Amino acid sequence: MSGDERKILDTAGDVCYVVRNGESVATPEWTSCRLVLTNKRLVVAQSNSKQTIPHAKVTTPRDESPVPEGIDTTGAVTLKIGNTALVVTVTDGSDFVETYCRANLGGGVILAKHPAIVGGVVQDDASWSKARFAIEDSLFTLQFPDGDSMACELEDIGTIEERSGAVMGEQRDIVAVEHSDDEGRSMETHLSGNARHTTVLATLFEHIVQRREDDYELSEEESQVLMALYSGVSPFEMADFVGLSVDEVEEIYQHLLEVGAVDEVRTRTEVTLNAQGRNMASEAMSEK
Repeated sequence: MSGDERKILDTAGDVCYVVRNGESVATPEWTSCRLVLTNKRLVVAQSNSKQTIPHAKVTTPRDESPVPEGIDTTGAVTLKIGNTALVVTVTDGSDFVETYCRANLGGGVILAKHPAIVGGVVQDDASWSKARFAIEDSLFTLQFPDGDSMACELEDIGTIEERSGAVMGEQRDIVAVEHSDDEGRSMETHLSGNARHTTVLATLFEHIVQRREDDYELSEEESQVLMALYSGVSPFEMADFVGLSVDEVEEIYQHLLEVGAVDEVRTRTEVTLNAQGRNMASEAMSEK
């Protein structure tokens, strides 16, 4: 390894090749391997072969997965390198998706616009800039060339949206990350770069959001309360706004606290929407 290369993981794993030379594998199968993950590359070593996969050459498929039905990808990451696609996981049952994405992106230079949207208002004076992306245990950070920086707790990430738009004079894919500012307002940070950056960023953040969800099914009344909170209705005005009694609203707040959609501000009647709640409210509004 070169002087600036760090080993992150050296463990037993499983690999399943689903596309070779541009052709779908007829009968894809899991085979055992040794995985060596560094901040520069992933090495997949089997008894009779070894493949070195530089992070810079990778994308993670987004629109149409090359993985056929019947291949369990739970905790596994799908990688595309040229005309080859493979699924990789570790055998100890831990989550390899986040581990790989963190290694792939950490310390890399991407393109960012922050803040792009605050409280639903597009920030016209915001511009795209290069930024060094770093991710630690509980947050991601951006360091800009002028010395400015931003940090966002991973648990504060609400929704992730992929779109395309003008970035520094070119049409590029954009990953819009919703979170909150110091005043509790919903805001978006937009991230872009090359295909590797955008696909791996989207995979990482979506995985973090999905990991937090527990498939809780909202009732109609709970959806109304979440959407009202998302729209800025005060918890004290909630009963009149949604047409429920104060006791009914209090009971809904308790349910939402239990599923992690809101945070309690003070005993009785006041709550504040958190990342999980903003994500659930956004999904509820999309269904209307």
